[in-house]
Amino acid sequence: MTIPQVLLMLLLWVCLLHPCLTTMVFTRTTDHQPQNFVAQGTGNDGKALHRQKRGWMWNQFFLLEEYTGSDYQYVGKLHSDQDKGDGSLKYILSGDGAGTLFVIDERTGDIHATRRIDREEKAFYTLRAQAINRRTLRPVEPESEFVIKIHDINDNEPTFPEEVYIATVPEMSVVGTSVVQVTATDADDPSYGNSARIIYSILQGQPYFSVEPETGIIRTALPNMNRENREQYQVVIQAKDMGGQMGGLSGTTTVNITLTDVNDNPPRFPQSKLPLIALLRYKSIRIKELGNSHLLADNRATWTADAKMSHYNPNAYFGHEDVDEPPIFSRSSYLFEIHEDIEVGTIIGTVMAHDPDSAAGPIRFSLDRHTDLDRIFNIHSGNGSIYTSKMLDREISQWHNLSVIAAEINNPKEMTRVSVYVRILDVNDNAPQFAVFYDTFVCENARAGQLIQTISAVDKDDPLGGQKFFFSLAAVNPNFTVQDNEDNTARILTRRNGFSRHEISTYLLPVVISDNDYPIQSSTGTLTIRVCACDSRGNMQSCNAEALLLPAGLSTGALIAILLCIIILLVIVVLFAALKRQRKKEPLILSKEDIRDNIVSYNDEGGGEEDTQAFDIGTLRNPAAIEDKKLRRDIIPETLFVPRRTPRAPDNTDVRDFINQRLKEHDNDPSAPPYDSLATYAYEGNDSIAESLSSLESGTTEGDQNYDYLKEWGPRFNKLAEMYGGGESDKDAS
Repeated sequence: MTIPQVLLMLLLWVCLLHPCLTTMVFTRTTDHQPQNFVAQGTGNDGKALHRQKRGWMWNQFFLLEEYTGSDYQYVGKLHSDQDKGDGSLKYILSGDGAGTLFVIDERTGDIHATRRIDREEKAFYTLRAQAINRRTLRPVEPESEFVIKIHDINDNEPTFPEEVYIATVPEMSVVGTSVVQVTATDADDPSYGNSARIIYSILQGQPYFSVEPETGIIRTALPNMNRENREQYQVVIQAKDMGGQMGGLSGTTTVNITLTDVNDNPPRFPQSKLPLIALLRYKSIRIKELGNSHLLADNRATWTADAKMSHYNPNAYFGHEDVDEPPIFSRSSYLFEIHEDIEVGTIIGTVMAHDPDSAAGPIRFSLDRHTDLDRIFNIHSGNGSIYTSKMLDREISQWHNLSVIAAEINNPKEMTRVSVYVRILDVNDNAPQFAVFYDTFVCENARAGQLIQTISAVDKDDPLGGQKFFFSLAAVNPNFTVQDNEDNTARILTRRNGFSRHEISTYLLPVVISDNDYPIQSSTGTLTIRVCACDSRGNMQSCNAEALLLPAGLSTGALIAILLCIIILLVIVVLFAALKRQRKKEPLILSKEDIRDNIVSYNDEGGGEEDTQAFDIGTLRNPAAIEDKKLRRDIIPETLFVPRRTPRAPDNTDVRDFINQRLKEHDNDPSAPPYDSLATYAYEGNDSIAESLSSLESGTTEGDQNYDYLKEWGPRFNKLAEMYGGGESDKDAS
């Protein structure tokens, strides 16, 4: 059996056993029915089954509460796939708030809210929509139900069920003992953001009590709190939403805490000395000394004193010896609260102490500087008044824990310490500012009323009622506007359609932010808004900076490649110049034709020491002499001039000028080698014994010269004398 035959039998089996599957078709209903796709089939009982596929098309509808704009708030758009855009359909809205709170455009299906909505009154609205034919008034879409959900904003502060709580705790309780729990509620939506997330903190009552941030349980924070020193405490608890972050709303409550008494003090005699007659009512009296200043009666005493009538002395007293004790403060600790804007030198409080000794010596007060390293406070040594020595700033330090020392002046070793807690109260001295740096852009195809940025603010101050900010524009702007959301945030909206980055690429929008505390503080922050090209969904594609850098459509990789090529070319040029410079440093004389001014090269071979005619140095001294008389110096002249003695020639200025001129040319020549060159000229100075050997002056003499004086110069000139003398003899002989 082939594969097509198997498939054919399988198809017949399915059709015979399941006939309902073969009758399912999709048809379009008539005009009096909704224009939808309908799935029709036959069930097991033979009845027709219908399933309608609706043609409604819309997005999820969400609406922000507490809208403050002047126009109606846009909710969403209803659209049917039967709408051809010719205005033949009419959209109808019914349900919660239809026609009053919510209105719909009959032609476009746009839904708007007519007034502000409070989510705490109603969280969502259920409505029904229907599309009908405007001419026949027959529905083209079945009635469909949808929900408009109200988005929450943080517009409700936490509240406590009671304004004042009453609580008690035993004295001398250990640290961490639970006192009472306070709970606040927030009407905002707990499932949306942190608007209803509450954090508890203590504003007043430190350092005696603390509160757990999440639960609101108040616990003791100091050990050994004595009822006899202080019995009543007032604690202020703050509940702040937004997780306790800056900008959250807050509420407060007061908790009055009373320390209950426990039996922690033994009985005391009112006097330090008692007459013996007052004690003789008992046959035996057991007494115990507790402390150094009192006699205390106690049936649990460790020793017994018997008073006998036979030894009765009415003037006898029981007493004890006075021992020097350190000073005693009036309290176990002190708490002072001051505002941060007080002037330097203001007294914030006074500590008191006394000497329990009978002498009651004077006491000197001082501050432990280890607890006040910045020396913000100081104390009067005589009366214990604490005053400020520097300006205070709560934003730097909210609490200052000081230690005051009281010592006896007569015995400084006897001293006592006490803790002083200084709490700095807030003053509105800081202006709000932008929470973060905002990189804002607007699309070129933006429409009027489009949201481009949501801004928020922070403030270093922390008022009791929570922070509240207000946003506004410094001046009327034709392009953008600010809409305050009244929840410490604001929205930046466009005011016109279309922007062009080729005309203006960047806009500066000054925004004024102010708080609601006294005195009101405000600041101006500037938003830099860039104009960018965006796609149809509003996603940024490119901004002005990229458009200016890449006018020809070059990518970043192409620019990097071009830059690398330029760098390579520059490196090649530098190497070529360096090689060329290196070649210039080779020897000065490369060939026989390279004749310089300071080096003269001759190729002829001289006659040794006897050759005195090989080179005439006179041409260097007087170059003009060559033009006047050109004589051969390599042969003996035919005519010998009569030698004559000439006076010592003065320093020749021509040679000096020639040498100086050449030296100056070499010094100023930029192409000359960097090393020194030696120029040697055969010129003998005026101090020579043989005087000048040059023929520059003798050449001008027409008579014969007499060389007999050469013999008088010594043996070194004998050869020269024979040469010139012999020539003259030969001439005479001939």
